[in-house]
Amino acid sequence: MRFAAASAVAGLLALGLPAAASAAPPAQCANPSGTYGGAVPWGQRLIDPARIWPLTRGDGQLVAVIGTGVDAQNGQFAPGQLEGGAGTERSDCDGRGTIAAGIVAAQPDPSTTFAGVAPGAHLLPIRYTASDGGDPGALAGAIDTAADRHASVILVAVPAASDSPALSDAVSRARSRGAVVVSAASATQQGARTYPTATSGVLAVGSVNPAGEPVQTEAGDHVGVAAPGAELVSTSAGAGGTVAHRWPVTDPGLAAAYVAGVAALVRAYHPELSGDQVVTRLTLTAHRPPTGTHDPRLGWGVLDAYAAVSSTLPADVPGPGAVPPPATAPAVLPAAAPAPRPSDVTAGTIALAGVVLAAAAGVTVAAVRRARRRGWRPSRFTP
Repeated sequence: MRFAAASAVAGLLALGLPAAASAAPPAQCANPSGTYGGAVPWGQRLIDPARIWPLTRGDGQLVAVIGTGVDAQNGQFAPGQLEGGAGTERSDCDGRGTIAAGIVAAQPDPSTTFAGVAPGAHLLPIRYTASDGGDPGALAGAIDTAADRHASVILVAVPAASDSPALSDAVSRARSRGAVVVSAASATQQGARTYPTATSGVLAVGSVNPAGEPVQTEAGDHVGVAAPGAELVSTSAGAGGTVAHRWPVTDPGLAAAYVAGVAALVRAYHPELSGDQVVTRLTLTAHRPPTGTHDPRLGWGVLDAYAAVSSTLPADVPGPGAVPPPATAPAVLPAAAPAPRPSDVTAGTIALAGVVLAAAAGVTVAAVRRARRRGWRPSRFTP
C-alpha cells in the first residue's frame, strides 16, 4: 500500500487502495486507523496460526523485514522483539514495513483479535527504500545485512522494480547460508516483474482476496504460492506506544508477509530442513489452483499453513514441479487426524459382520443345491 501526504491519497488509504508511486518520500507519515476490535480478520482465519501454536510459535527464528523500516513503538510488538544494531531501522514513516512485520509476528493482545503468524519470532527491521521501485543495489546490501545477522527468513516486503547482478549475487549468498528468501509479486504493470521476486531460488508470492481470486498483476512461472493480500488488518506505524492498526489494507506485497511468518513456523518445527527444503514444503502442501497445476498468478496454490508445518514428508522430497511417478510419489499427511468415534467403530463392525454372514450364506446355499442334484451322494467316490 502506498502511504503519502495528500488528502486524496489519504482517502485512498482509508479504502485500502493503492495510491500512485512517487520517487520522493512521503511528506506526512502514516497514522493508525485505530485499535481493531472486529472479528478475526479473514486472512488470519485462513492461515489459522492459533491451530499451529501448540506445535510452535516460531521461537528461535529471526525474520528480516526489508523495505521501509518497522516502527518499534507499536504496542503489539514485545519488548526486545525488534532487534537493533547496524543496518536496522526501528522507525517507519511509510508504514508498509510495520504492516508486514505485524503480519509476521505481532503478539496476541486482549484489546484486539488481530495477531501475527509467528509471535515467537524476532524481527530484524531493515530499511533500503522510502518509496516503490527501490534501487536494486541498495536492496542487495539490505539482503547481505540480513544474511550477516543470520536471519533464517528474509522477507522482501518492498521489492525493486529492476534487477542487477549485485541483487542476484546477494540472494545466492543468503541462500547459501540457509536463509529462506520470500518476496512479493507486486508489479503493477502488465508483463512487469519485481526483484528479487523473479530471481531463481526466491519464493515468489502472489496474493488473493477473500473470494480466493488473485489480486496482483504480476504473473509468471516464478510465482510459487499465494496468500491473503486484500482487505487485511495489521499493525500501524505512528502508534506511539499503543496497540494500533491499519485496516482495510489492500496490497499484494503483504501476502509475502504471511508466507514469511509460516516459513518461520516451519523452520522452528523442522530445524533440520535447509532453506530450499522449507520452500519445497510450502509449495508442495499448498491448496492447488482449480486447474490442479501451476497457475501464473497463484503459483502452486494458496498457502496451507497447518499442512506445511505438520505434514509428514521426507526432507528431500522433490517440489511440485518435479514430482516422481505416482507409485513412488510421497503422500502429504497432515498430523493429528482424529480417531474414529465409537459409533463409527460399531457401525463399521456391524457392516463387516453382515458382509461375512452374507458370503457364508451364499456358500451354504450353493453347496446344498449341488448336493440335491447328486441325490445327496458324495461328490467323489473311492474305487
